[in-house]
Amino acid sequence: MNYRLLIGIALLVVSSATAQEAPIDYKKLSDVERLQAAQKIAQTTIMVDGHVDLPYRMKVGGFTLQREVLDVSVRTPDGNFDYPRAKEGGLDAPFMSIYIPAANQAIPGASKALADSLILMTERLAATFPEKFAMAYSPKDIEANFAKGLISLPMGMENGAGIEDDLNNVSYFYKRGIRYITLTHGKDNLIGDASYDTTATYGGLSEFGEKVVAEMNRVGILVDLSHVSDNTFRDALAISKVPVIASHSSVRKFTPGFERNMSDELIQALAKNGGVMLINFGGTFIDSAYASGTTKVREHLVNWLAENNLSRRDAEAQKYIQDYTDLHNPFPTVSRVADHFDHVVELVGIDHVGLGSDFDGVGDSLPTGLKDVSMFPNLLAELLKRGYSKEDLEKICYKNIFRVWQAVEDFAASQK
Repeated sequence: MNYRLLIGIALLVVSSATAQEAPIDYKKLSDVERLQAAQKIAQTTIMVDGHVDLPYRMKVGGFTLQREVLDVSVRTPDGNFDYPRAKEGGLDAPFMSIYIPAANQAIPGASKALADSLILMTERLAATFPEKFAMAYSPKDIEANFAKGLISLPMGMENGAGIEDDLNNVSYFYKRGIRYITLTHGKDNLIGDASYDTTATYGGLSEFGEKVVAEMNRVGILVDLSHVSDNTFRDALAISKVPVIASHSSVRKFTPGFERNMSDELIQALAKNGGVMLINFGGTFIDSAYASGTTKVREHLVNWLAENNLSRRDAEAQKYIQDYTDLHNPFPTVSRVADHFDHVVELVGIDHVGLGSDFDGVGDSLPTGLKDVSMFPNLLAELLKRGYSKEDLEKICYKNIFRVWQAVEDFAASQK
């Protein structure tokens, strides 16, 4: 037997395999080649979005439990999410936001009732189109659905007001399928202070809120610190025994004074906790220049309509509005969104950032090139251009949020 020949063949095979596995320098690709690479990554990698407001979009659209669900199995003329566009963009698991407006907090029982209604709507969506959607309650569920080509519908409750004043509702909502709870929303609630509310009712978490966080840890619901005040954020981190998330927040450095976004101090504290921050795409969250830009455009259009005695519904006005808006586009760019990822990575590393678009929740404020779920590859391509690797994108798309989610599940299992 010619062992030298066999060794030579083996070395050739190893050398060939190594060459095939050599990392791609995406920065050297053309823009077209890089976008194609991003599209391939999006289609072959699980992609989780931490926050999509489809359930409330259905409610606002007049869809109730007595009517058929909004048919997002086909391309829809409005909104940012539907099945065809999600498939084009490679989105596999959008967290359905069970959103409770702060106004419901004034009516006992209204928050819980709305949460139950939106959960049922989401379940009906999966039941109506079982060949396209499936509910998901764990990372393993998402992996199984991904293997079948189904879009998973995990659920998170935006505003802990749904718990009302009953701690037992934490486990109730876990059983209903909720896997994260955003502690507050637009106003302080029974759990703690909100970032949009300057009242500072408790100066952070309330005593009840402390019990809620501990109970969420116990049953296996992720603690979501988007929307909370800085003090509530700090208090929740001090109490939680497991990593936390910010399901749809961005970097305050780019929006000075906007407490709804996270300061460097909070980002570092979240990373120390082992948590993950999911970047919001809304214009107000991405660039402080967006608000001033839209104000100027809006003022001009209002004056022009008055001067020409037209309404927004007139065909002439609609054309002018479209042309003027396109010419004086105030929207942020994909590049600006990528700046937020860069900042988090430079500050605390690649293991603590992910996707939290807020699609269907931020109106017409989304960046150029990220207007709906079909456009995720544009963001991935921009990150590749900046030197991110395929492995980095996998962490951003799902591995980081899966790590935190699994840690929460494991802790809850240890408490039984």
